[in-house]
Amino acid sequence: MKFKLFALLLLGVFFSCSTRVVEKNTYSILNERDRASLKNELLEDRFTNLLPQLMDKANLDMWLLISREYNEDPILKTMLPATWLNARRRTIIVFYRNKENNTLERLAVARYDIGKSIQSAWDKEKQPNQWLALADIIKEKNPKKIGINISKHFALADGLVKTGYDELVENLPEELSSKLVSAEQLGIAWIETRTQKELDLFRDLVKITHNIIDDTFSDKTIIPGKTTTEDVVWFMRQKVTDLGLETWFHPTIDVQRGNEALKSHIEAFSKSKDKKIIQKGDLLHCDFGITYIGLNTDCQQHAYILKDDENDVPDFLKEAYKKGNRVQDILTSNMKAGSTGNEILLSSLAQGKKEGLRPSIYTHPLGKYGHSAGTTIGMWDSQGGVPFNGDYPLQKNTAYAIELNTTVFIEEWDKDIRIMLEEAGFFGDDIFEYVNERQTAIKPIKIN
Repeated sequence: MKFKLFALLLLGVFFSCSTRVVEKNTYSILNERDRASLKNELLEDRFTNLLPQLMDKANLDMWLLISREYNEDPILKTMLPATWLNARRRTIIVFYRNKENNTLERLAVARYDIGKSIQSAWDKEKQPNQWLALADIIKEKNPKKIGINISKHFALADGLVKTGYDELVENLPEELSSKLVSAEQLGIAWIETRTQKELDLFRDLVKITHNIIDDTFSDKTIIPGKTTTEDVVWFMRQKVTDLGLETWFHPTIDVQRGNEALKSHIEAFSKSKDKKIIQKGDLLHCDFGITYIGLNTDCQQHAYILKDDENDVPDFLKEAYKKGNRVQDILTSNMKAGSTGNEILLSSLAQGKKEGLRPSIYTHPLGKYGHSAGTTIGMWDSQGGVPFNGDYPLQKNTAYAIELNTTVFIEEWDKDIRIMLEEAGFFGDDIFEYVNERQTAIKPIKIN
């Protein structure tokens, strides 16, 4: 009897653990099963409530996505359910929008349903040729325009490979192939638009990112005179792995100090940093981002290792940091729906320089990918504007890594330093907000 009772208790613990949120330090991270459920819920919400609007706005009544296993279109990859880690064989998805009937059909010209959201529409026994089966569906729907993922300037909207395009055209009659058009506008909109449910998740993800940085920039992690910048980088990588998360890029840690000249931009943005031993009096900087349930973060923050006779960050560094925050304020105040990235960039730089600042702005879309689709607001080596990608207008309900720096001369160090900041921001109904606040002061690290 005691054995049966013990077994029942173990079984109860197992089932409770299969659905609970895993608590690790201050982090609340879903287990794999619940992550899958949430991912599928977010995807179904996007298909049902977002995609019809986007297709109407792009004036497309049919959208084709064609991929092969391990060579996925980056847009199609965002449409796969949680249990599909890759496409299978050749996967073809057809979205058909009937605006008059307010319907959106989601069809897979594939051997399998794609989760519960996209149903298989190919009976191989009746039509062995997958391409001809696709052609039959297109003939039946008779769309006005057929969007395909080809784009000269936006990589994420250019997922249809040449062989896929060639075989598609070869198997369509001329009256249908003549309807093929670029789905660039629709593809960008699908990648860049955040739903309310995604925004709720995004807030949690950015908070986790900030918490990991706080753990990293602490006396528990850093021992001056011993800990290297490379040690801190790998601490972050291991922390992310231990939490069951992923990094979408290798993080960096760099140091600015009074007796070393400021590096050039090209050195500062190089991902191969020289390893340095961290010392008291160092101004630290991190660049760090994680991936969770189909969303990505990107964050840069600063910390300062207090000297033995210091109880707080020196005032001259505090004042320098305020100038970085000011550049953020200038940029985000110039973000208006319909303005292009280049217009926002140039007006922000002009305003910053008028105020006596020395800004550099290189803000990018953020979300389904780290460097995502949408308007580009400068690059570190393109401060006069970014052709094509910077000419794309800012859209509502989109997210950005507000990434920039300002150079500040520090008399006490007799040199320039660079305040480099990056925080996730959301542009909603003509209102900008930080997804989970922003750093407003350099974090002091007191070594006992």
